[in-house]
This record gives sequence, C-alpha cells and structure tokens, in this order.
Amino acid sequence: MAGHESDSPLVRAHRNSTAGVRLSRPVGREAREEREAALLSPGATLAKGAGNRAREEEPDPERTCFERDRDRIVHSTAFRRLAGKTQVVVHPADHERTRLTHALEVAQVATSIARGVGANASLTEAIALGHDCGHGPGGHASEDAFDPYIPGGYDHGHWGANVVLAPLNLCAETLDGIRNHSWSRPAPGTVEGEIVSWADRIAYCAHDLEDAIHAGIVRLDDIPTEVAAICGRTRRDQLRTFVHAVIDAVAETGQIGMAAEPAAALAGLRAFNYERIYTRPESVAQASAVVEVLRALVDHFAERPRDIPWEVSADPGSEEAIRTTVTWLAGMTDRYAFDTAQRVLGWPAERLPQGIDRRH
Repeated sequence: MAGHESDSPLVRAHRNSTAGVRLSRPVGREAREEREAALLSPGATLAKGAGNRAREEEPDPERTCFERDRDRIVHSTAFRRLAGKTQVVVHPADHERTRLTHALEVAQVATSIARGVGANASLTEAIALGHDCGHGPGGHASEDAFDPYIPGGYDHGHWGANVVLAPLNLCAETLDGIRNHSWSRPAPGTVEGEIVSWADRIAYCAHDLEDAIHAGIVRLDDIPTEVAAICGRTRRDQLRTFVHAVIDAVAETGQIGMAAEPAAALAGLRAFNYERIYTRPESVAQASAVVEVLRALVDHFAERPRDIPWEVSADPGSEEAIRTTVTWLAGMTDRYAFDTAQRVLGWPAERLPQGIDRRH
C-alpha cells in the first residue's frame, strides 16, 4: 500500500481519513518543558535541555531528556531480552509474566500514580521500564548465583544502572531511580524514583499472585481475609486500591507513601506470596538449579575468557575475566543461558531449572 491521495497535497493512510489537529507550531522539547514547569506539582523533577548526563549532549529538538531516556531504554537490547527472562517461574506458559511484561506493568502503575500526583510521568516511565534491566537469567536466583564473583555482591538495580544501561548515557535522575528502586537500597533522589519503588512492589504483589492462581498453585479463596477485606482478591481491585492509596497519601501529606491500613494489606499480600509462591519447595528447587548452572558457567568461562564472543584480553581466572564473564552471562535470556550450559558443559537436562508445577 502506497497510501491514498486526497484533496490536499498529502498522502493519507486511509481513503476516508479526515483526522487533523489545529496546530500553530510543533510541540517540541521547549514547549513540553514549558508545559512541565507550568503544570507539574512543586517537588516534581523538571526536564531541562539535554539532561544531567555523564557525557554532554546537545538537546533533542523534539523530546525532553527523560522522553529521550525512555526511548533509549525501549530500543535497547537489554530491555528486549527481558521478554526471555524469568519473573517468578522459569519457562512461563503463554499467559504468565516475564520480566518484560512485569516492567510494562510497573510502568503502568507508576505513571498512573505520577499523573495523579503531578509528578514527571516521562521520568517515571523511563525508570520503571529500565528498573529490571540488570536482572540475569532465572530471576532473583541469578543474584545469588553471581554474588560470590562481584565485590560487594550482585544487585540487579545497581548492576542495571552502572553496567547494563551505562552505554546509553541516560540522565543521572533516571539511573538513580533504577539503581535505588529496591526497598533495601537508599531512597532515590527524586519523587519519581520513589513512585517507581512503590509501583514495583504493588505490581509484582498483584500480578505474581494472579499468575499463581491461574497456574493452580494457590486459590483465590486462599488470600487472607483481613488482606482481601482491604484490597480485594483480584489484580484489578488490588491495583486500584494501592494506586489510590499512594495518591491519597501524597494529597494528604505531600509525601510518597501509604496510610497504615493499605500499607498493611500490601505487606500482607507480599508475605502471602513469599510463603505460598516464592518459597514453596518447587520454587526453592528451581532457584537452586538456577544458581548451580549459572555458577558452573561462570567458573567455566572465567577460566576461558577467549571463548566469550567479545574481544577479551583478560587473563584466565583474573578479576577482569570474572567480571567480563558475569557481564556476558547476566545479559543472557533464560533459554540461551541453559542452552549454553547443555552445549558447552554437557549439562544434563534434568538438572536444569524446571517450569511451573501445576496442580490441575
């Protein structure tokens, strides 16, 4: 299809198209920055020019610096590979989440909150989409696998900001939110980063539970009554409750958080997930298998860094070789990592992480 000619000098996508917008000038970066300054709440992070980047850049004529960050993340290899990385279970079925769908759902929750409180939705979305790009294959178990090889341990937020996404030259505010989104880390330096910290927990508590219910691991009625009385039993009700709770808290106090009752419900939902999903025997066995196979791969390639398909000059067994090996392995999808173990190490299929154990 070459498009359709019209009465105007334009070619239209549809023969009967009448769509149009009255525009005095294109809404470029400067106009968007003016809108932000006029409309966002006090305390929100404003985009300014090219942004606060490690390597100075010329401002983009169309996009704000945080819109530019969002686009760079979406087009990155690390973000695309999240589609092949575990959220809760290895080898998910068609309707179960991956790290990619988790990131998208965190972005949806986070931008809903950001718009509701007048924060910068573009920065919020960029942080949310990039927050898990530092995860290795096999979910959180990969952090346990790589911990002994990285001084100070392997933290997916820190690794994502400082290693995986560093070549994108993202704004410092975006990287800070990614680096510090986990509650065990110091607080992010922006309102938007704190919003993503809440959105991450809200999203995974609700959607991990929904996946487990669909897989027959738990039942809808298993959710504790005192939790369900506050946030409901469905993902839709839970997201609505918790998103509104954060927005209401900001409206009442000016701070990012939740009132005691919904916060207790969120904590109860997370505790239920840990007991019934994350630490169930099958999940523990799966995590152990991930750790075992990834450490075997690190040990193998750290002694043979020339076998890594990059230009590696590090000496076998050196700190540089180990770090390069972890960087390479952490970027793999589940399937590629486990295929590599079988192909290179002769790893038996029965010792690889198994998929979800359904009861129906």
